[in-house]
Amino acid sequence: MTQLSRIIAITAPVMAIDCLAAAAPEISKAKLKDAMSKGAVVLRQGKQVKRLRRAQTQLAEGARLELHYDANLLQRQCAPAQLVADEGAYSVWYKPAGMLSQGNEWGDHLSILRAVELHFANQRQVFLVHRLDREASGLMLIAHTKAAAAQFNQLLQGHGIQKNYHIQVCGDWAALPEQGVFSQPLDGKSCETRYRRLSGEGRYARYEVNLISGRKHQIRRHFAAANAPITGDPRYGEHNQHAAGLALQAVWLAFDWQHGKQRLVRRYQLPAELSLWHRLDPSVAMSS
Repeated sequence: MTQLSRIIAITAPVMAIDCLAAAAPEISKAKLKDAMSKGAVVLRQGKQVKRLRRAQTQLAEGARLELHYDANLLQRQCAPAQLVADEGAYSVWYKPAGMLSQGNEWGDHLSILRAVELHFANQRQVFLVHRLDREASGLMLIAHTKAAAAQFNQLLQGHGIQKNYHIQVCGDWAALPEQGVFSQPLDGKSCETRYRRLSGEGRYARYEVNLISGRKHQIRRHFAAANAPITGDPRYGEHNQHAAGLALQAVWLAFDWQHGKQRLVRRYQLPAELSLWHRLDPSVAMSS
């Protein structure tokens, strides 16, 4: 059995692992415990909903367990996230390609939220501030207090967080102006992608991109629609495969941060050693 889901109503006090083993006898207890540790079991009790990781937890009557087991997913791994800056109320992280922004019902062991929880030994709350595509890499913000999460939410709504990306494209990039704006609506919503060419030679060109809005896959879709798809994009564009994967990286973040009565200018740059450009075509030099 590689994938199954079970919803289990608790009718009498029972230990979590015994309940799961009875509901899914085709899966060994060892594998069920592994699934629990990776976030594939959810406990619903009253208004409380949380991932249940402790196999020995005693469950009360009226609770409900949800098991979503995918053997292939649970075996997957990705490169680790790396802490770039710890500011107490929030932290800045490098998310590698292949890591999710957050988990889903099938688990959270491949998500940056879980990685941050584990880094701080579950001693800090974690709130996702913004998302970054699974295939992309780069800087992400994680809030650690409700007040910080609320301040980031206000900044996002007011376009107060500047997010800068570097990408490599192929195709008909020479037909694009050296700098410009894509403003085609996506999913029926207005959006704006500003770009500036950093370098270009032969088949490839590299761009600096700033998002004024944040629609799903916005950069990828806008450049693919312009016949200059991002290299390595598995979803958008044609003839743009690349062994290094999606050439899209979030390289800096900037915003004004209210700290008590002080208003601080915050800017975070991706460390040079985490840049993906050394894995791409060396014939295209990235300008600073």
